[in-house]
Amino acid sequence: MQVYYLEDFDVLPLKLDKEESHHVIHVLRHRKGDSIQITDGKGKKAIAVISIPDPKGCALEITEMLPTENKHDYKLHIAVAPTKNIERFEWFIEKSVEIGIDEITPMLTSRSERKVVNAGRLNKLMLSAAKQSMKSTFPRLNGLANFNDFIKSTNCDQKFIALCTDGLPLLKNSYQKGKSSIILIGPEGDFDEKEAALAIENNFNAISLGENRLRTETAALVVCQSIAFMNQ
Repeated sequence: MQVYYLEDFDVLPLKLDKEESHHVIHVLRHRKGDSIQITDGKGKKAIAVISIPDPKGCALEITEMLPTENKHDYKLHIAVAPTKNIERFEWFIEKSVEIGIDEITPMLTSRSERKVVNAGRLNKLMLSAAKQSMKSTFPRLNGLANFNDFIKSTNCDQKFIALCTDGLPLLKNSYQKGKSSIILIGPEGDFDEKEAALAIENNFNAISLGENRLRTETAALVVCQSIAFMNQ
């Protein structure tokens, strides 16, 4: 059963927004009395019956609350420089949500090739990926952040900066299972020396993702998959 997003289960009458309603009624052609699955994106999930099949505001009645999704016992926040080709960054957003990520921050660095992102579109992609993978807890997408401001204001159990420098310890040998972490992924040209030094001054540990030189979006997805695997 496909899952649909309803922001607040406590606001009555329950109504899907226009976009979700259109999909339920016009695309999938559900009718009055049909059952659908809904989530608030914060952990709640339920079965609801369509009471008014309005494509502009489909009204629902909850018939069954479903068990809360088991959350993983770690938190992963990836801050990454958006790619020049925005489709590659959107691909990372989609796949990281499917694998499991808690927070994403697009980050502006000195070598960033893209300095603007469409937050509305990225949020829609994130929502779609979360629903497609049947998640009831959605990740958080932050606004575009300046590198210097971000590393000075953030706090976490473990903080890493991935660099294209020989001799650095691998992520798998530095990460501690079950803890919250922030991992910085730079643009195609990597972080510059000043940024790397500033991150280390602010208690970020420099790590390597292996011998192969990876594209930005590939590196970010490797981090996401590696953390998920190490916490299994």
